[in-house]
Amino acid sequence: MDALSDLAGRPDRFAPVIHIAGSKGKGSVTGMLASMLEAAGRRPARYMSPHIIDYRERISVGNSFFDESVYCDAGNELRDLVENKVPASKNSLFDPEKGGEPPTFFEILTMYYFLCARTGGCDSMVVETGLGGRLDSTNIVDPEVSIITLIELEHTAFLGDTIALIAGEKAGIIKPGRPLILARQSAEALEVFTKRTAEKRSPLFYYPDIASIENLKIHPGGTDFSLVINGKNMQREIPPIDLSIQIPGAVQAENAALAVIALKTAFPDISDDAIRRGLKQFTIPARFERIIEDPPLIIDGAHTVESVTLSAGTFCSLYGEEGILLFACAADKNAAGMADILLPRFSRVVITMPGTFRISESEKVYSAFCAQSGGDHSKIVFIKDTIEAIRYVLETARENKLPVLSIGSFYLAAEIRGFVLNTGSVKY
Repeated sequence: MDALSDLAGRPDRFAPVIHIAGSKGKGSVTGMLASMLEAAGRRPARYMSPHIIDYRERISVGNSFFDESVYCDAGNELRDLVENKVPASKNSLFDPEKGGEPPTFFEILTMYYFLCARTGGCDSMVVETGLGGRLDSTNIVDPEVSIITLIELEHTAFLGDTIALIAGEKAGIIKPGRPLILARQSAEALEVFTKRTAEKRSPLFYYPDIASIENLKIHPGGTDFSLVINGKNMQREIPPIDLSIQIPGAVQAENAALAVIALKTAFPDISDDAIRRGLKQFTIPARFERIIEDPPLIIDGAHTVESVTLSAGTFCSLYGEEGILLFACAADKNAAGMADILLPRFSRVVITMPGTFRISESEKVYSAFCAQSGGDHSKIVFIKDTIEAIRYVLETARENKLPVLSIGSFYLAAEIRGFVLNTGSVKY
C-alpha cells in the first residue's frame, strides 16, 4: 500500500485523518465522526464497510455519496495507476516473477477511497479498518488520533485465537506520539494496549477513566444521554454535553462518547452545537435499524456473542421477550454461543442463510440452536431460502402482532432491507 500510494502521490496524506479499528462498533463510530465533522462545516471523506444496499456506502462524503463525477474521475485515475504506473514502476512488490503480487481487491478499493477523497476536495478523512489493523490496507495513514473500539474474538483464522493476539493486531494502528482513544476493554486486551501506547509514547485516553454516561434514556426512537468528560485527564476543562442519537442502545451512547472524545482531541475548535447536530442527524443502516413500524422490524448486523447480547437486551427492553428472531450467520461465527444467549428471549426463532455472499452452514446453525434448546425444538424453524424466510417472518409477525429482531449477519440485514424496500413496506 505504501508503494501504491507513492505512485499515486500519497493521497492518504493530503488531509488530517482519524483512524478507527476494533471488533464491534467501529462502523458506528466512523459514521458519527463524519456526521459531526459535516455538521461543523467540514467536508469529511468517510471509509467504512460493509455496505448494505449500495457500494457507495463504503466511500462517501459525510452522510452522502460523492457526485458521480468524483467516482468517475477517481476511477479513471485508479485505472491508470493499476494498468500503467504499477507495471512501469518495476517494483518487485508487484512482480510475481520476483516474489511479489499485484495489489489485492481491498488494497485497490482502499486506494480508490483516498483518490475519491482527494478528487472530491475533502478536508478531512475518517477511515475504518477492514480487518485487524497492523496489516490492514488502511494502515498507511498518519492519523491525528486513533480509536480502538471493543475487542472480541473474531476472524481468529487471521488475527489469532486469543484476545491478546487480536488486540495485538488492532494495536498495530497506534502511531508514535499520536493519541489513542480506547473503548472499555477486558483486562487482557487493556494490558496489550497499555504496553503498546507506552512503547510508542502515545497518549492513552481510556474511556472508563476519562468519561461517563449519565441520564441515559433508551426509547424506540433512539438514545438520550449526558456525556461527562474528565477534564483533568484530558488536560483541559470540558463541560458536560447533552446528546441524542437515533439508534437505541447503551452501547451506541458509548460509541458516541468515543467519537466525541476523538473529535475534541483532533479538532478542538469544533463547537458543542455541531457535535449535537451531527449526532442527532446521524443514521447508519443495519445498526439496530427499525425499518418497519408496525409491527416493529429491527435489523442489526451484530454477529458475536457480546454484540448479540447487547442487541437482544436492547430489543427486549423496548419490545418484550415474546418477539420473533430471524437469525443467520457465516460459517466462522460462534453459532452455539449466540444460540445460548438468544433462545430464551424469543417466542419463535427462524434460522436461515445470510444470503449467498458469505459461506454459511445454515443446517449446522439450526443444529446448534436445537442443541441449546434442551430437547424442545418446537419454537425453532429452519427455512434455508433467505427470501422465503423473510416472507414467513413478516407474515407471522403481522398475523400475531409480534415484533421482529433480525440479527447475526450484515448480509442477512442487507437481504431484509432490500426486500422491504422493494415491497414498499419500509417505514420511510
